[in-house]
Amino acid sequence: MTKPNEPVIIKKYANRRLYNTGTSTYVTLEDLASMVKKGSDFTVYDAKSGEDITRSVLAQIIFEQENKEGQNLLPIAFLRQLIRFYGDSMQMLVPRFLEASIDSLTKEQGKLREQMTQAFGGVGFGPMEEQVRRNMEMFERTFAMFAPFARRDTTTPASESSEPSRSPGEIDELKRQMEEMQRRINKLGESEK
Repeated sequence: MTKPNEPVIIKKYANRRLYNTGTSTYVTLEDLASMVKKGSDFTVYDAKSGEDITRSVLAQIIFEQENKEGQNLLPIAFLRQLIRFYGDSMQMLVPRFLEASIDSLTKEQGKLREQMTQAFGGVGFGPMEEQVRRNMEMFERTFAMFAPFARRDTTTPASESSEPSRSPGEIDELKRQMEEMQRRINKLGESEK
């Protein structure tokens, strides 16, 4: 039996079955997802090699959740940008950045839930959805700062785009920022000649 501060040990067998050593029962990815949602910590080991495979199992849980109808949390543009970071010089910074960002988002959502409960008695999630959308937009913009010169994939149909619609003022500001970046690039190019 595991101690309260230690993670539950899950063993994954060659037949792909997952065994919870804490409860001495077989579990599914859905069971592990429920454990995560409840705040239970676990570590998954390959039963044969003893290798820690927690990261790949958690990624598999995310994949399963993303494939459920109406459960999509990860915008396509975010996933593409994340893939672009593999092998990039910024790769080492991404995990720390993502952890800090998700911690911040979690703290802000906790505060927002508390405010919603006080204001609406637990109902009226429209404003909360709007706040989540704004948080994700801010997160994506911040994430894009790590690769300001990355080009958008132009093969994405407009129906799949996660880009929010922009007001004319926002578009003008983005144009101004792009022109400023172009001037800086040109200046850098001239100084190298």
